[in-house]
Amino acid sequence: MQKLKVLNRVIESGLVAVVRAESADQASRIADACAEGGVAAVEITFTVPGTAQVIAELTKQYKPQQILIGAGSVLDSETARVAILSGAQFVVGPALNADCARLCNRYQIPYMPGAATIREIIEAMECGADIVKVFPGEILGPSFVKAVRGPLPRALLMPTGGVDIGNVGQWIKAGCVAVGVGGNLTASAKTGDFKTITTLAKQFIDEIRKARAD
Repeated sequence: MQKLKVLNRVIESGLVAVVRAESADQASRIADACAEGGVAAVEITFTVPGTAQVIAELTKQYKPQQILIGAGSVLDSETARVAILSGAQFVVGPALNADCARLCNRYQIPYMPGAATIREIIEAMECGADIVKVFPGEILGPSFVKAVRGPLPRALLMPTGGVDIGNVGQWIKAGCVAVGVGGNLTASAKTGDFKTITTLAKQFIDEIRKARAD
């Protein structure tokens, strides 16, 4: 899928599900539940056992038009290359890695590194980051995004961490193009409850739409 189409789909939906799981099977089932709930993109983090295989299987199971499969917690270009070869359609990291940025740009894969300061956001943009992940979101808050958007109105920002049903609208109204949601969406998987994930996914999407309409 072309890079621009991937980015447009992420931005149009506004929700990226961050999958941290105890097993490959659990990660796959979370992805299935997210797909059923209408999530446009899931990020399989490299903390999941057998991450590359999970990505490979999910990209065979789902067409990009159904759900995008990305790789998260990518710290270096070597891991990014493994992710891309496994089929990852976007790459996310907790912080900027210039080599990773160059590699993703080379293969036209959207790169979304984390940043926690104005300087880090600017550096990420200068390195060609497509979307900058505001991380950790629970510490920075929506007010940080609103402040950043003053001097950097063209920055495409996506918080991860601390985003829940109660505040997702605040993040969108502050100027975020999308949000990354992990435990506040997927926690019920630990007890084998995947239906709740589907229900929550729909609620998150509804709240994002409402915030954008206001």
